[in-house]
Amino acid sequence: MNRHAKRLAMLIVGWGFILLGIVGLFLPVLQGVLFLLVGLIILSSEYVWAHQVLTRLRERFPKIGHAAEETARKAAAWMRRITGQRDTH
Repeated sequence: MNRHAKRLAMLIVGWGFILLGIVGLFLPVLQGVLFLLVGLIILSSEYVWAHQVLTRLRERFPKIGHAAEETARKAAAWMRRITGQRDTH
């Protein structure tokens, strides 16, 4: 996949999760916090502010930090499968 297209796709997906998270904060059917975390994890590779927010969340809420790290690990494995890259354990 083209580098620019991949970056654009990551931004669209990341912001999509952020929007779903905001909507989910008001609707009982969606897990707003979960979607916000996933969106921040995706956007943290592109935006410094998102990385800083995740760092602060990890420091203040260690349980959420652990969940965010596990989610990031799973998301990275998922992205490697989609892009056809090999695992680098």
